[in-house]
Amino acid sequence: MQARELSLDLAHLRLAARAWGDPALPRLLALHGWLDNAASFDALALLLCPHFHIVALDLPGHGRSQHRPPGAWYHFVDYPGDVLAAADALQWPSFHLLGHSLGAGIASLIAAACPQRVQNLLLIELIGPNTMANEQSLTQLQRALTQRKELEDKPLRVFAQPEQAIRARQKAGGLSHRAAETLVTRGLKPVPGGWSWSSDPRLMPALPQRYAEAQIPALLRGIRAPSQLILAEPMALPIPEATILERAQEVANLELVRLPGNHHLHLEDAEPVAREILRFMRQHEPAAAPSSSKDH
Repeated sequence: MQARELSLDLAHLRLAARAWGDPALPRLLALHGWLDNAASFDALALLLCPHFHIVALDLPGHGRSQHRPPGAWYHFVDYPGDVLAAADALQWPSFHLLGHSLGAGIASLIAAACPQRVQNLLLIELIGPNTMANEQSLTQLQRALTQRKELEDKPLRVFAQPEQAIRARQKAGGLSHRAAETLVTRGLKPVPGGWSWSSDPRLMPALPQRYAEAQIPALLRGIRAPSQLILAEPMALPIPEATILERAQEVANLELVRLPGNHHLHLEDAEPVAREILRFMRQHEPAAAPSSSKDH
């Protein structure tokens, strides 16, 4: 099935998205990882769309979505509001929510803060946001301000051919050529002299602040939706495995699944991921309402 391109006009910016499946099917909103884009779900969506109406967003500053206004940062805490505004633009009062990496962190907070909107929560390769130790706060702020200033004088990277960008993405993310090409095809824009990334360069500097790990359990305990966390085996996250497992225990109704693969396992080998998601979703389908005498 060919993906359909969408454009969602929010009050503060415009988001691009890709859609698959019959709009009459159950709704599934998908959120990609940092410096990825909606094409991250291309392979997985083809396997899920017979069962769901899927919309995969390009998060602000990513893919073909609009960048934040001049002077703005890409604070993690701003993303949940962007996603909920996109769901409102779609006229989706409730939906299933799928996230990978950064998108999984965002999805975790949305499910916790707005449990009435999230029917089932599907997380790949992260639960909750990345954090930092309290004693790193000053260093993080200094690093962010320095990198932000250096960015002002950094020239735009231009590739003569898209293939050069694909190889660069392969090297940076440990991706196969096919997976890198999927992401890069959506993540490039033509510029004088060749091609450049369409993502906002301001996504690259460190953020001036992050959540502390001590805050995360209270947030995750707000999740009410049946939840599934899929982790690659061996785990390839910057967060220690023990921390991820501790976070998972804070969610009352969470299933943990481990599958062979790398950080982009849903893009590199979508079939096992789709199989686990469909099994989980079948287990948590809402019970059919009992028939009344008026129906006969």
